[in-house]
Amino acid sequence: MEDRKEQGYNIICGRNPVLEAVRSGREIDRLLVAHGVNGGSVTAIIAKCKQRGILIKEVSPQKLDYYCSGANHQGVAVLFAEQEYCSVEDILNYAKEREEKPFIIVCDEIEDPHNLGAIIRTAECCGVHGIIIPKRRSASLNATVAKSASGALEYMRVARVTNIPNTIDMLKENGVWVFGADMDGEDFEKTDFNCPCALVIGNEGKGIGTLTAKKCDQIVSLPMFGKINSLNASVAAGVLMYEVVRKRRS
Repeated sequence: MEDRKEQGYNIICGRNPVLEAVRSGREIDRLLVAHGVNGGSVTAIIAKCKQRGILIKEVSPQKLDYYCSGANHQGVAVLFAEQEYCSVEDILNYAKEREEKPFIIVCDEIEDPHNLGAIIRTAECCGVHGIIIPKRRSASLNATVAKSASGALEYMRVARVTNIPNTIDMLKENGVWVFGADMDGEDFEKTDFNCPCALVIGNEGKGIGTLTAKKCDQIVSLPMFGKINSLNASVAAGVLMYEVVRKRRS
């Protein structure tokens, strides 16, 4: 098992994320179940794995703790090949296939895997076509991200790119209007999101990079009424995503 992990295998843990991973048809190497855990959704997970011919292995709770890096695994986890990333073209083509205006989230150096997972979860609920992350200085699609996404990662296209500003240029060349979320921008409620659009969400501490901000077509802001002047990155992303949904439905 240690050898498999070193060779690029990853872990999804937690009952709901595991169940969604199995249901989605993802190629899974094996299901790990902690000794003494059974009943409820675990029974459904085991039955689905047997139906798909997935190897099932019982392990100690301590061993499962180790492989899940301390995440709340609820007694179950699946071992699978490292998450495959798609391309930006794949995301644009997916929107085209659905005959919908592209709706894309660009995460500019989101480093907290819990934040990235929460953004993916909300994005899936909002009908986002895909998420773009940088290869450097960003959380990757690890077990913590998968757990925080609560199964949404199984249905969300994620592209990993070398250069965010260059990718923004490419999106604009394909008719996508790029909105950066940052302070001192236009009121988000007065912004017309009913267009092919991408929302850029910046780093938890630094916000959007200077060059990235310059590449955006427009900077939008959320009003602050308390004593602090910023929201958690995933919370801000959620508010803006639902504003896009609201504008497109009105």
